[in-house]
Amino acid sequence: MSTPVTIIMIEDDDGHARLIERNIRRSGVNNKILPFTSGTDAVKYLFGSDGSGLDHKGEALLIMLDLNLPDMSGIDILRRVKESEFLKSTPVVVLTTTDDSQEVKRCYELGCNVYVTKPVNYESFANAIRQLGLFFSVIQVPPATV
Repeated sequence: MSTPVTIIMIEDDDGHARLIERNIRRSGVNNKILPFTSGTDAVKYLFGSDGSGLDHKGEALLIMLDLNLPDMSGIDILRRVKESEFLKSTPVVVLTTTDDSQEVKRCYELGCNVYVTKPVNYESFANAIRQLGLFFSVIQVPPATV
């Protein structure tokens, strides 16, 4: 039996966060979604009381990460997750407005699993998120390891 996947959504724009959650739900994904509007709060949650990520041992997490956060860079969060002994196998989906090819390359080099540029048009954005939700419904996510 697989562990239920918790989706960690790190998105500072409340409108985008609501749109993302609504359209993921519309695609049939009913997993728990933990929203964070700041990188600092997300990092505290992900890395836990001792800063290692050990608090999440055995949990299956999936991170949706905006790169443009007001308090810290999403790139820094991505780097920390992929360097963590306990969280490195956690899938990270970068979901951001940045479509710069160098930034895309950098994210993949750091270990992001999927890079999605947020469409500017509302309908296109909603549709892209529904498709992402369908993707979430079929992928396998490993639990955090020791």
